[in-house]
Amino acid sequence: MERGAAAALGCALRSPSPSPSPAPQWRPLFRCPRRDPPVPPRPLVPPARLFSEYRHLDMKKGQSRNSLKTFSSSGHSGVRQNYDDLVNDKLLIDCGEDQDCVLGGVVALGKFDALHIGHRELAMHASKAGTPFLLSFVGMAEVLGWTYRRALYDYFFLHRPPIVAQCDRKRVLSSWAPYCRNVVPLEYQVEFSKVRSLSPRQFVERLSKDLRIKGVVAGENYRFGYKASGDAAELVKLCEEFGLSAFIVRSVMDTAKRSHNGVAATINSSDKGQVSSSRVRHALAIGDMEYVSELLGRKHRLVLMVNQNCLHERKRIVLPNSCMLNMPPVEGLYENCDLVNGGYIGPCRVIINSDTIVIEMKDENSLSPNPIQEVRQLGIEFG
Repeated sequence: MERGAAAALGCALRSPSPSPSPAPQWRPLFRCPRRDPPVPPRPLVPPARLFSEYRHLDMKKGQSRNSLKTFSSSGHSGVRQNYDDLVNDKLLIDCGEDQDCVLGGVVALGKFDALHIGHRELAMHASKAGTPFLLSFVGMAEVLGWTYRRALYDYFFLHRPPIVAQCDRKRVLSSWAPYCRNVVPLEYQVEFSKVRSLSPRQFVERLSKDLRIKGVVAGENYRFGYKASGDAAELVKLCEEFGLSAFIVRSVMDTAKRSHNGVAATINSSDKGQVSSSRVRHALAIGDMEYVSELLGRKHRLVLMVNQNCLHERKRIVLPNSCMLNMPPVEGLYENCDLVNGGYIGPCRVIINSDTIVIEMKDENSLSPNPIQEVRQLGIEFG
């Protein structure tokens, strides 16, 4: 889990505020332009191998779907729709009208909000069975009305900025290529509101007939279908029925077992000690960047959108916290950070407070020429 390397790169936090300052009002997060990923060729791969850490079923490929027989987002099957309705009810976002971007591939199922080492494990096993894709579900918090009652973390959880900036996800996935047989997994998103009412059977049938995939990969704690009524065992059973391969992967456990002030953190009711996005958010909320690096398998990068409100001095850049495109650590002083703008700029220290982010460069020549005039984004990597 790369703990040794990650621990050596820890970013020291000095005197964070004892409790979060009054929460600033987050402006709507910017959405960075996204290019449609190329349509991968139909893979020609041998049947997937059996991995000792998960169950494997390799069945005959499912039959191709009827062109106009589909399932509505309300969960009714066998509905004949006209072409416009079919396009509006398509399962994937940014995949085109034919929904063939994952054709013949193996999709890893999950939320993938943090892209942590547990998510990377799913992508790695998908790559062993075929062309790997991530199938992420978005909009769950809004649809389900999730709330978090812990007062200490209300600011971070209620505002729910993403852990990874949308425009930074391709870079993170590219870093997974060495784990995925030198293939960069592509990611496609499913609007949760379109599938929330589907039964487990209807969901798997849509994967088989609408997307015509080869197989799925999921964690052992994966739940799916209306009111999360389906579990990993049912996923295996339904995939067998519809002619899909099913790979169930054991959870990556959090071996660090961090505690603070002698008390181990309670993340949520489903926490069994596995690496999770909730643990990443918790670590960010208490400013333990060494722990964050261990969970992510990389440095956490805070992406900032440069605008007219940014102030550039000789050794300093001051930005309003409304420039943040993803979740920052708790307020405080962070040493041994790095500033990037597509390329490496230089080492810095960072001060985060309720109103601004102050970046102080350790080398006064690092900011010449002015990086703010050259790019629209800056990134801070916490060691």
